[in-house]
Amino acid sequence: MATTVQKIKEIEAEMARTQKNKATSYHLGLLKAKLAKARRELIEPKGSGGGGGGQGFDVARTGIASVGFVGFPSVGKSTLMSKLTGTYSEQAEYEFTTLTTVPGTLTVHGAPIQILDLPGIIEGAADGKGRGKQVIAVARTCNLIFIVLDVLKPLGDKSILEGELEGFGIRLNKKPPAITVRRKEKGGIAITNTVPLTNLDHDDIKGVLNEYRISNADVAIRQVDATAEDLIDVIEGNRVYIPCVYVLNKIDAISIEELDLLYKIPNSVPISSREWWNIDELTEKMWEMLDLVRVYTKPRGQAPDYTAPVVLRRGKCSIEDFCNAIHKEIAKQLKYATVWGSSAKHSRGQKVGQDHVLEDEDVVQLVKK
Repeated sequence: MATTVQKIKEIEAEMARTQKNKATSYHLGLLKAKLAKARRELIEPKGSGGGGGGQGFDVARTGIASVGFVGFPSVGKSTLMSKLTGTYSEQAEYEFTTLTTVPGTLTVHGAPIQILDLPGIIEGAADGKGRGKQVIAVARTCNLIFIVLDVLKPLGDKSILEGELEGFGIRLNKKPPAITVRRKEKGGIAITNTVPLTNLDHDDIKGVLNEYRISNADVAIRQVDATAEDLIDVIEGNRVYIPCVYVLNKIDAISIEELDLLYKIPNSVPISSREWWNIDELTEKMWEMLDLVRVYTKPRGQAPDYTAPVVLRRGKCSIEDFCNAIHKEIAKQLKYATVWGSSAKHSRGQKVGQDHVLEDEDVVQLVKK
C-alpha cells in the first residue's frame, strides 16, 4: 500500500514541477493517466478478493432513494440523523462516536428516503487511512450526498472532503463528460471535436491514450471545457456522478453577517442540528436534488388517492415502470392507461401506452385487457 501511495506522491510532484506548454502537453497527459491508474490500484488492489466492506458497512437498502451523510468526525451528522429519522445514532462531543453505517428512514412528500449516517472520515481516507475506503465505498452507492461541515471552518474542510471523494471516483454535482472513445482494430488515433477545445489539445489526448495502451481509437469531444481528467474518467469507466448538498451545521455559533456569507456557497444549506434551525429548507433541498416523481392512482369511478403516491426515479418513470412498482404482473395485463397532469396533452385526461413518461404529481388510471 505504501509503495502505491509513494508512487502517487511522486507523480503529483512531477506534475507540479512540469510547466504547462505545447511541448509538455503530451507528457502531462501521460502523467495524469498514470496518476489515475495508481489511484485505481490503491482503491482496488491487484489480487484483492471480493470481501465485504466490514462490520456495519453492508446496509440493506430501503426506500426509493438513499442519502449519505459524509463529514469529518464531530460535525453533528449523528445529531441531525437522529432527529430527522428517529433512529438512534450514537452522538457525543468527542470524535469517532459513530463507528458503523447507521441507516434510518425519512418520509418527504410521501416518499420514503433512506438516510445513511456514515462514520466520520479523516484526511487521507481515499489513500486507505482509517476506515475511509469503506465509508466512501458506501457513499458511491448513494443517490445524494450530504457533506456536513462545521460553519467555523467550512471551506477548508469542504475542499479536503471533495478531494477524498474525487480520489475514489465520485464526481459531485457534475454530469458525465460529453466524450466518446471508440476502440478499433486499426487506423490509428482519430480525434474530432464539434466545439473549440479550451483546456485540452491533441497532444494531451495522445499522451493519455498512450498510457492506456490505446493506439487505435476514434475520440469524439462535444464539450467546450473538457479536460484530460474528463477523458481519463471516460476511459476508466468506473466513475459515479452524484448530486451533493453542503450542509453547514452549527449556525447557532455565528452571527447574522457570517450567515449571509455562507449562503454564497453554491448548493449549500446552513442549519443548526442542535437548535433545529432551517431543517425545512434542508428537506426541500433534498427533495429537489433527488428529483423524484410522485404518481397518484385513480381507481375507476373513484377520486384519486393522494395519500399514498407511487414514487419513481426520474428517467425510470414510464407507465411500465409505474406498473412494475405496484406489481410485476400488471404491465402484462395492461390495455392502456389514462393520465391526468403535466405529462398529459389534455386537461380531461389522455389515453397512453406503457412507454408514456410521467411527470411529478400525475394521476394515473390503469385499464386491464
